[in-house]
Amino acid sequence: MSETIQLEAQMNALGRKSAIAARTLGLASRAQKDAVLLDTAAQLRAQSQDILSANAADLKLAEAENLPAARIDRIMLDEARLDGIAKALEAIATLPDPVGELMQAWTPEHNKLNISRVRVPLGVIGVIYESRPNVTADAAALCLKSGNAVILRGSSEIMNSAKAIAACFASALRANGMDEACVQLVPTADRAAVGMMLAGLDNTIDVIVPRGGKNLVARVQDEARVPVFAHLDGVCHTYVHEDADLEMARSVVLNAKMRRVGICGATETLLVDSACASTHLKPLIDALEESGCMVRGDAYAQAANPKVTPADEADWFTEYLDSVISVKCVDGLQDAINHINHYGSHHTDAIITQNAEAAEIFLNQVDSAIVMQNCSTQFADGGEFGMGAEIGIATGRFHARGPVGLEQLTTFKYVVRGDGQTRPK
Repeated sequence: MSETIQLEAQMNALGRKSAIAARTLGLASRAQKDAVLLDTAAQLRAQSQDILSANAADLKLAEAENLPAARIDRIMLDEARLDGIAKALEAIATLPDPVGELMQAWTPEHNKLNISRVRVPLGVIGVIYESRPNVTADAAALCLKSGNAVILRGSSEIMNSAKAIAACFASALRANGMDEACVQLVPTADRAAVGMMLAGLDNTIDVIVPRGGKNLVARVQDEARVPVFAHLDGVCHTYVHEDADLEMARSVVLNAKMRRVGICGATETLLVDSACASTHLKPLIDALEESGCMVRGDAYAQAANPKVTPADEADWFTEYLDSVISVKCVDGLQDAINHINHYGSHHTDAIITQNAEAAEIFLNQVDSAIVMQNCSTQFADGGEFGMGAEIGIATGRFHARGPVGLEQLTTFKYVVRGDGQTRPK
């Protein structure tokens, strides 16, 4: 038997196990699911040294391959980050269980049927991700709480970390008498496994969620034969309106760009209104330069600071995921909105202003999954939205948009109860 055939058999077996597990998980009580989440959080803390040792092995390989610093930062776990992962699981356990929620109920007068719309799990979710070991836990926890079995395929650069984290879920599932196949990790880094997941694993995968770079997401969107929740780029903007407070703008812009440069919610383009450029443009660029950020800008930005290098057309479309930002002066609110809608990726965009009317126009007219006023774009995160965590950000228009949390991982069915009614001819 060839290696490809063996891998296909192995992957299809994962799919079948997940489909069986999903049927029982969809009927599990909130208490059962929460117990697994809390036990997993405890396991993450108890096994912290083993997990960090596994992560150290991943980091050593990443450094040997000369991966960029921002990518290494995404791979890296420490005690604080690991504790954050555990806390996220505990937070998800406190959230209401979406499964079985009565969304709406009514009785049509002409037939007296009792009709209700009820939340149900999607089924089996495939998650394909790169660089972030925390996705192993976040995705598994959200899928489990929403009644979905999950098949996780982490990239080779986090394989050791992912295995150590997945082992904590397996231990917790066993301890609570639940099927370990509720959370499965693809045990190989073979890229062919990704293609098999995108094909649906013999119709066992219901949804694919990619978390990673542009190449991965583009491949998933191009090849997937099942629905996909994803965003291709995080070209996020912060627009400093003419009525922006300078100190607020400085604080928010620095955080939006520099807090963590490698996340999809990091601001990649700063737009400054020409009406306040004389007072705001130079201080904002200087603050970015002093924080270690390389600035690429238009003629106005270059005039404000000699260290600014010229931006070209491609820069306005670019998700840098690094300490680089593009800066442009715009001629008012509508020019800013037009720029964002043209060059942005419909992910997250923010306005800094004390003008409530301008803010409402921006929030209504910017065509993005998340729009913000007077806060950092780095709040584009399910945990920060009070959703416990997220499995990803979706920028599509169907089913899920923005942070994909528990509710977005469910669908619904109609339950109809009668009393012997028959439909007349």
